[in-house]
Amino acid sequence: MKNTTTYHKGKGIPFDRDNIDTDQIIPKQFLKSIKKSGFGPNLFDAWRYEDEGFPGQDINQRKINEDFILNQKQFIDSDILISKKNFGCGSSREHAVWSLMDFGFKVVIAESFAEIFYNNCFNNGLLPISVSSEEIKTLLNLSTAQKEIEIDLLNQIIFSEDNEIAHFEIDPFRKKCILEGLDEIGLSLIHSKEIEEFEKKREMESPWIFNNKN
Repeated sequence: MKNTTTYHKGKGIPFDRDNIDTDQIIPKQFLKSIKKSGFGPNLFDAWRYEDEGFPGQDINQRKINEDFILNQKQFIDSDILISKKNFGCGSSREHAVWSLMDFGFKVVIAESFAEIFYNNCFNNGLLPISVSSEEIKTLLNLSTAQKEIEIDLLNQIIFSEDNEIAHFEIDPFRKKCILEGLDEIGLSLIHSKEIEEFEKKREMESPWIFNNKN
């Protein structure tokens, strides 16, 4: 039975596929922007729409692929993506994580992840969880049935309806960052006082370095 602190609770989208690569997650033609927002409408673009996508399109004028799972009404409010082996393989585009987050996903659960994609998730605050193939099957079935999934990140357990589904591993430092909402910039700002003191000391010791700082 459950005795946990909830990190996130929501419904899953059963994405029953292996080897989903970053070009499928966000096609290359949408990589021109370096902003982290605005990619959600083009997430899985080639699968979500029946026409070819390009930057600046009016999404409302595009032809929807009604068979694709993200376009099905019962999954509109789902924010946990359930997939299988080697999720996020392919090129190392950080935009893949940005597009998942901009669409509204909070957690991605898969049997395994490509290493660079996995690291990019933590760098941007998206929680990736790896569990066994049998546990993925259970989560896919729960998502298909639209059952809520609860992630207890503190204790590293996944629940549904008070029943424990899986226990997952996560690096303690990365867990701390996710729980405290710290990305790479946030981690640096924690030490802002020490950085400021170092800069003042450095300027006193080597003032010529700072003569042209303005």
